[in-house]
Amino acid sequence: MRSSPNRLVATIFGAVYLVVGALGFAVTGGVGFIATEGGLLLGIFEVNPLHNVAHLLIGAALLIGGLKSVTAAKAVNIVVGAVYLLLGIVGFFLVGTALNILALNTFDHFLHLVSALVLLGVGLAAERGVRSSTSPRTV
Repeated sequence: MRSSPNRLVATIFGAVYLVVGALGFAVTGGVGFIATEGGLLLGIFEVNPLHNVAHLLIGAALLIGGLKSVTAAKAVNIVVGAVYLLLGIVGFFLVGTALNILALNTFDHFLHLVSALVLLGVGLAAERGVRSSTSPRTV
């Protein structure tokens, strides 16, 4: 795993997102599952229970991909990175609307954009010659 940037990043991000998801429940007592406003994690990141579940699922996907293989880690880094890039941009337009079912705030948007840059950067740039273990090799 140390020789693969994709596996390392996926594993670290996965573990961090699992911890963040679990810690989020400590600040969302009494908050509706899809409330548009939530509790503050670390005093700045707004979360609700749905947001916490999303962090747990994303963390699990990243951790599993990172522990499984380089190909799996690369794929999950790209997919999660792309989703976070979209969420980071769209999130700015959701604040203050009924569509903000993840209780996002400005700090969340910037964190999602930074996560997207790291995940996409590593996923797209590292290990460019990696092939799926099921793909045929040419001689």
